[in-house]
Amino acid sequence: MATLERDLRAPAAGRRFGFVLDRPEWLGPLMIAPAVLYIVAIVGLPFLLALYYSVSDISMGRRTLGFVGLKNFISVIPTSKFQTSLQNTFVFAIVSQVLVIILANILALALLKEFRGKWVVRLLLLLPWVAPISLGTIGWLWILDSIYSVINWTLEAFGLITADGWPMYLGKPYLAMGSVITVHVWRLLPLATVIILAGLTSIPKDIHDAAQVDGASFWRHHFQITVPLIRPILLVALLFGLVFAFTDMVVIFVLTRGGPYDTTQVLASLAFFTGIQGGDLAEGAAIAIFLFPLLLAVAFVFLRIARRSEVT
Repeated sequence: MATLERDLRAPAAGRRFGFVLDRPEWLGPLMIAPAVLYIVAIVGLPFLLALYYSVSDISMGRRTLGFVGLKNFISVIPTSKFQTSLQNTFVFAIVSQVLVIILANILALALLKEFRGKWVVRLLLLLPWVAPISLGTIGWLWILDSIYSVINWTLEAFGLITADGWPMYLGKPYLAMGSVITVHVWRLLPLATVIILAGLTSIPKDIHDAAQVDGASFWRHHFQITVPLIRPILLVALLFGLVFAFTDMVVIFVLTRGGPYDTTQVLASLAFFTGIQGGDLAEGAAIAIFLFPLLLAVAFVFLRIARRSEVT
């Protein structure tokens, strides 16, 4: 009798669960719930903790903390190290994203064509994004090394530089910033290329054929037809790139650790060195979330423009 009752209850439970899956108002939240929980656990809670730390006097080795308001922000912002890091952050982010968008457009247009060995090019293009960034950056550390640099050995072999004139890519301020920007562009280029390539493939072929019949040149076709049609995609790629550039510190940490003389120090790395290595968690948290309002405003504006472009 007990077995029969269980057998009767099982189909009823299955029907109730199936009824939930058949209702759109329940199915959507049910499918997105794991992603929401993941974001809350990995991003939301640490962010709230950082906000709490930034208005406190917490530090390494202390078990208690007190509320200090905006004292950490007021004490950090006037310092020369913070202002230098803020300037470097904008230079690093803007220059790298301009290069990423330009190169990603070129690569996406090239990959849109059919040619032999296209799958090999796509594979090589995705490797920087698929491979762990720490391992890739360590490889670049050897490539840019002042003694073992394959670039310098190659240039010397071709007679372009002498043994006494090897450039120190990570030891000179302007070369160090150029080096970290180059590695960051190498890292983000695959993502931007894939996003832009998806936008290019979504354009109906009839539009390209009509432009070709009208005799439009390549540049006129690209900037007056292609770019306006993929503007929302470009803005999304640019937004992702800016967020990565403003918040990531792996490349700078592995290559230069902010040197030489803080010329490559950005806010993300400064927050790490201040909060984790320096032990001042409160000031480190204040530095880390300093750009959050700016990034939030930039994201809102970009998404608003992208939305209007889609509607029009």
